[in-house]
Amino acid sequence: MPKSKRDKKVSLTKTTKKGLEVKQNLIEELRKCVDTYKYLFIFSIANMRNNKLKDIRNAWKHSRIFFGKNKVMMVALGRSPTDEYKDNLHQVSKHLRGEVGLLFTNRTKDEVLDWFSRFKETDFARAGNQATFPVHLDMGPLEQFPHSMEPQLRQLGLPTTLKKGVVTLLSDYEVCKEGDVLNPEQARILKLFGYMMAEFKVTIRSMWTAETGDFELLQENGDEDLAEGMDEGEEEDDDAEEGKV
Repeated sequence: MPKSKRDKKVSLTKTTKKGLEVKQNLIEELRKCVDTYKYLFIFSIANMRNNKLKDIRNAWKHSRIFFGKNKVMMVALGRSPTDEYKDNLHQVSKHLRGEVGLLFTNRTKDEVLDWFSRFKETDFARAGNQATFPVHLDMGPLEQFPHSMEPQLRQLGLPTTLKKGVVTLLSDYEVCKEGDVLNPEQARILKLFGYMMAEFKVTIRSMWTAETGDFELLQENGDEDLAEGMDEGEEEDDDAEEGKV
């Protein structure tokens, strides 16, 4: 049998350490932006959704957005007055906790605050989110679902059956109460029934001015909330890792 062309051995000694190279490139890009743009804003995100973040990137193509890899961004800016890239950038690093990002722009403070205050979009809640209102389902037919969905609904805990080929809820069912921390089953049920409880929102928290080196805290960080998302915020998708707009 002829030898397959796909059967090629690759020596591990020839592979490159891409992780270190990506981090170094990100550091260089961040410092280049510090030299290029007039203002640097720190923002936090509630109910992170990658597709929503991409919408913001598209709307702010005139600027640069970096999200994720907080520790690498801290290295680029500097953690203390002795190693900061420019005056007062260590103040920015102090606030890189949780799901936060950096916005480099030439837009003014008022323009940035106004735009982001109006950018809010509702979405389906995920497990771990809090229910913002109670949801009760009344017994009776659920004609919006095909008969093939009945086993899936039953697995989620709903008391359902098929009656003459129609998915039917056998009794009233309380999905959640206001303030409940949703589990995966509750979140899935809410999505199937079209109840949106999460709001994707960006909050501008602080600002650094390149010309003067002034750092201004615009809103308290709420560290207890940001810390919950710290691990996720530092391990975002490839676009965030590479700091792409």
